[in-house]
Amino acid sequence: MLNIPTDLLRTLVAVIDMRSFTKAAQSLGVTQPAVSAQIKRLQYLLGYEVLDKSAPGVSLTPRGEIVVNNARRLLSINDEILHLTSGQMPGQTIRVGIPLDYAGSRIPGTLSRFRQQWPDVSYNVSSAPVDEMLRDLTHGELDLVLALFAEKPTIEARHVWTQELVWVHSDAVKLDAEGPVPLVSYGGDSACQRAAVATLHGAGLDCNFVFTSHSNVSLLAAVAAGFGVMAVPRGRAIRNKLAIWEDAPLPKLPELYCALLVREGGDRSAIEQLADYLKEEIRVDPTSVSAP
Repeated sequence: MLNIPTDLLRTLVAVIDMRSFTKAAQSLGVTQPAVSAQIKRLQYLLGYEVLDKSAPGVSLTPRGEIVVNNARRLLSINDEILHLTSGQMPGQTIRVGIPLDYAGSRIPGTLSRFRQQWPDVSYNVSSAPVDEMLRDLTHGELDLVLALFAEKPTIEARHVWTQELVWVHSDAVKLDAEGPVPLVSYGGDSACQRAAVATLHGAGLDCNFVFTSHSNVSLLAAVAAGFGVMAVPRGRAIRNKLAIWEDAPLPKLPELYCALLVREGGDRSAIEQLADYLKEEIRVDPTSVSAP
């Protein structure tokens, strides 16, 4: 049986009540493209148009009138259930996007500590390639994104700073002067891996991915066992007690730009405070430097 998500119905009702996609987006705390995408998805699920494109402004089709009238009833019941069972309306859910490099890092603990200040806040945290996260942020599907860039980002960010990348290794690792450099890495979507590969190729060196995992524990164990070398921010290497290869026979790694980006529109008070809190927590890296 087909189920219609209540968020799609709530978006439709907001568009009709405010007679504007832009105003509806502002009231819902998302962008106008996100509202348009939700209306399109609702119409796809229903199998027919609910908005009359031939009429000026925002107008409903006859079927759309039926949908909106019943949507109001359904949403009213939904909100009443939440109110009666919890004693209060649900708090804000902040949708956070983090890079693969930060999966398994201090982010979960940081979010938990922030909730002590905002007890009604809950989270929906996901990891994805940076281009995908930025697209979701633009469409209002994410509220806050922590992104890593090889160059200073040109898009507006609430906070930007740099982190120094270093090579880490163990005494057990052996490099073949004539062969590829063995790399331990999070994988292809990792900004640290991309920077390492680009640096090696720029120096005319090849590389071989000898151990790839999304588990931070597994990666640290692989480095300690001598599988290969890994590129990580200096602060993370220090916190995890990894051996930084200061005089490595490898080219020097570049700095990475870290940015915290907040979606436009809606009530951003908790989101902006979370961005500020994350910046202070993450930038305890001793080599992090604020970027103007």
